[in-house]
Amino acid sequence: MKAQVAAADPTPTKKRLLIRGFTLPIRLIWRGLKWVSHKPPLKQIGHGCRWFGTRRPIKFIGRILGFNYVAGSVREVKMVTWPSFKQSIRLTRAVIIFSVIFGSLIAGVDFGLGKVFKQIILK
Repeated sequence: MKAQVAAADPTPTKKRLLIRGFTLPIRLIWRGLKWVSHKPPLKQIGHGCRWFGTRRPIKFIGRILGFNYVAGSVREVKMVTWPSFKQSIRLTRAVIIFSVIFGSLIAGVDFGLGKVFKQIILK
């Protein structure tokens, strides 16, 4: 019974109040924009833009310019799981170490083959 009373308690937590305080201006601005956009001049302009964008030549031009490609790229970037700072430092160190080892190996092979070919050609 006590659990039901606690669950029905409408007082918000401090964290929720803090978040609500930060998001309040954003919510008010969004409500204002929704209100303005549904008033007569902008509502008709929005419907006209939507109609214009659905015409075949305009869709074709959008396809040529690659709007779908850009939108798909943005969607993909949002789905990426980015590494933490520690992981990125560790992976960067691994890349640097591998690059130094591989570069020195290539430099050694280049130096050795250079010496061998100089002796063969100059002989």
